[in-house]
Amino acid sequence: MTIAVKVPEELSARVPAEQRGPGLDRDDVRLLVSRGTEVTHHVFAELPRLLRAGDLLVVNTSPTLAAAVDGRIGHANVVVHFSTCGDDGRWAVELRDPDGRGSTRARGERGAAGTAEREVRLPGGARLVLEEPLSGRSERLWWARVSGAEVLRVLGEHGRPIRYSYTERDQPLSVYQTVFALPSPDGTGSAEMPSAARPFTARLVAELVSRGVQFAPVTLHTGVASAEAHEPPYPERFAVPAASARLINAVRAGGRRVIAVGTTAVRAVESATGPDGVVRAAGGWTDLVVTPERGVRVVDGLLTGLHEPEASHLLMLEAVAGRAAVDRAYEEALRGLYLWHEFGDVHLILPEEDPHTERCDGNSW
Repeated sequence: MTIAVKVPEELSARVPAEQRGPGLDRDDVRLLVSRGTEVTHHVFAELPRLLRAGDLLVVNTSPTLAAAVDGRIGHANVVVHFSTCGDDGRWAVELRDPDGRGSTRARGERGAAGTAEREVRLPGGARLVLEEPLSGRSERLWWARVSGAEVLRVLGEHGRPIRYSYTERDQPLSVYQTVFALPSPDGTGSAEMPSAARPFTARLVAELVSRGVQFAPVTLHTGVASAEAHEPPYPERFAVPAASARLINAVRAGGRRVIAVGTTAVRAVESATGPDGVVRAAGGWTDLVVTPERGVRVVDGLLTGLHEPEASHLLMLEAVAGRAAVDRAYEEALRGLYLWHEFGDVHLILPEEDPHTERCDGNSW
């Protein structure tokens, strides 16, 4: 699925909401709400009154890593994006060309085509050797082995968050952590922030809980996205705990709504769901790509950012809401000058309601 429009550059969110003016916080982004093809406009701080007591939010607890590290191949400067740690200790990495505005130009096949260009010198004396492409889809990501230092130590001492040219400047790692992020037992995490959850604040979570909204934590460590090619996601590590599986099943059995916070949460929970619609504790690697043909088995709604017209994530949105609803929402987002990308505005997709059902905000429910 693609949206037949181009997003103007001026609609890129260049800094986080809390840096756009005095007194602003993360939840001072706009919230577009879709119920079928009905669209309404809100601010994110209104989320508690847009949800119901008994609704369940599935949230991704993966922390964001400082996954971009400067290096050198021969006499050339490169930026290494560390994407995913494999079972054998190697890392999937992407090489990009620095340009002073974030690592925005994919180095791609030419960065690893010759054997002389497969060794990258990293800070602190570490060396990274590109061994083989991650898959047959492209040579954008490679499996690589690091010697001379532990990768997580290199990231901790020399890394910075991955950013792209639409942002204004580098930001501290804390800006890229969501309120739900928890340290992983092995120290790993996401190469790029699970950004749908970024607008949540501790204050807003407390208000949601006080109104009877529940939370189910899951984990999916996101890899490096393709800013140019919009490829489907590669296999990623996930975990759905037994307690979360039980809670999701209980909510569904009670006829209440399961709303995923982010496409990563959808991918995790749907990977743990059998054809019978029952969620079971699960973990490991998932290569699931949610499409309209596959559909969703558990998720009733989705809170997500605004995606580029070519992004594969739009297939997931279509699976949850249908093509007409997604088209309508993106028309409204463009008309309303909503902001895109990880610091931008967000989109809440809810099921269509029975017109005879009373709605709790006085206008809608």
